[in-house]
Amino acid sequence: MGETHVNVTIRNPAELHRCWEGSFLVDTGATDTQVPRRHLEAIGLSPLDSREYLLADGRVELCDRTVARIEFEGTFSGSTVIFGEDESIPLLGLTALESTGFDVDPVDGKLKQTRTLRR
Repeated sequence: MGETHVNVTIRNPAELHRCWEGSFLVDTGATDTQVPRRHLEAIGLSPLDSREYLLADGRVELCDRTVARIEFEGTFSGSTVIFGEDESIPLLGLTALESTGFDVDPVDGKLKQTRTLRR
């Protein structure tokens, strides 16, 4: 299966007209969504806290985080967003996928809507 990309809009939840849109790599191995710092700062978002993340290569990195409105495929979610390096690839993480009811189809690599479990 190849890479899955989706167009995503990141909005400042306090000022919804302030947003950034881009193509994101869907990363089901990442918990949180990552956006290059310059784009988050341009829409008025600043770090709320920092947290250590385990990277795919085994390194641990302290990353700034905030909360943003994430929109894609006609859905939205309020979710944690990591401030990535300015030239990093935007990543759509598992939390945003699951909270909007999406999964990646392993056959064709496309996003598919799933039923959300409510108990």
